[in-house]
Amino acid sequence: MARRKNSLKDVKDPIVAIAESVAHTTEDSKDHGSSIFQLIICVGGIYASFLTWALLQERITTTPYGADKEIFRSPLLLNTVQSLFAALTGYAYFSYSSSPGQPSRVFPNVSISLRLLLVALTQSLASPFGYASLQHIDYITYILAKSCKLLPVMFLHITVFRRRYPLYKYAVVFLVTAGVAIFTLHPAHPKKIKKGASSDGEKNVVYGMLLLGVNLLFDGLTNTIQDDIFSRTPKGIVSGPQMMTALNTISSMLTIGYLLLNPWSTELTDALAFMKEHPKVGMDIMGFAVCGGLGQVFIFHTLSKFGSLVLVTVTVTRKMLSMIFSVVAFGHSLSSMQRLGVGLVFSGIGAEAEMKRQGEVAKKMTKQNGCAKKE
Repeated sequence: MARRKNSLKDVKDPIVAIAESVAHTTEDSKDHGSSIFQLIICVGGIYASFLTWALLQERITTTPYGADKEIFRSPLLLNTVQSLFAALTGYAYFSYSSSPGQPSRVFPNVSISLRLLLVALTQSLASPFGYASLQHIDYITYILAKSCKLLPVMFLHITVFRRRYPLYKYAVVFLVTAGVAIFTLHPAHPKKIKKGASSDGEKNVVYGMLLLGVNLLFDGLTNTIQDDIFSRTPKGIVSGPQMMTALNTISSMLTIGYLLLNPWSTELTDALAFMKEHPKVGMDIMGFAVCGGLGQVFIFHTLSKFGSLVLVTVTVTRKMLSMIFSVVAFGHSLSSMQRLGVGLVFSGIGAEAEMKRQGEVAKKMTKQNGCAKKE
């Protein structure tokens, strides 16, 4: 029971959460002789992959293509292409990294596969709401709100499972929530209405934040289910590359099934027609999928070689750089109050990372003291 409670204390973004949940023994077995050069390659790979991924995501979902200025409106196809490529790169990584003593099958048993199906389902449901919100809010707000993974997870744990958290967790949630609220309520151009929206700009922003809230709730549900699943999974049953392959394979099957078998949806035909008319979006989607798949490989490899502390630091700074790149590449402007909001959000995230670092150091010291006493 204590082990299960401990597993609920640290909440990351979905890919990082999966990676840390399944890599039960990575920090104990990591190669301490790994070179600085290898670390630079891993960190550079994460930055290059996900910064490019974020720029392509914003371009695909928010900027118009062609002379007719049309915007791509097929989030499920975007997710399907990315999950297919991530499944392929994950399988290649799984095959390369597997040793004779590790599991050889992508799906170890029926029980774990059924639970992974539930995780893939909540992830697949979350994404369309996030992409739909981009029709009403800007990408900077989207990134900032998506950094608030702790809020929906804590909400579900407190209301559903009646669990309590340390005081600093509530302080982090307060900082992040206040930061997002300030950022949303004090736009740089309050009178500017997003193209394609109705004349009531304020109503569109509220609706966009509502859609994003549903997205975050599904993200929180995904993390909550992962916490519950992997706290019960015996060590060594599932490896990180194996999880990456399995989860992306299931997600691909779910979204492909929906696109092909849903008689009320024309998303697939609409997307193919859009790509035929605007070939550039097809290239952007392929780049988006390649960057996402390779980025996941770098995340799992960094975790296995250098541990979760390095990974958390990299992912937090990557989100900050994504915001900066978005401002520079797409001409966004931030008001002074919005800068304050960004500062509050990343102060909260940074405080969470620092508390995690101190906790990990304390665990290592306790373990070393225990080993010394035995000797």
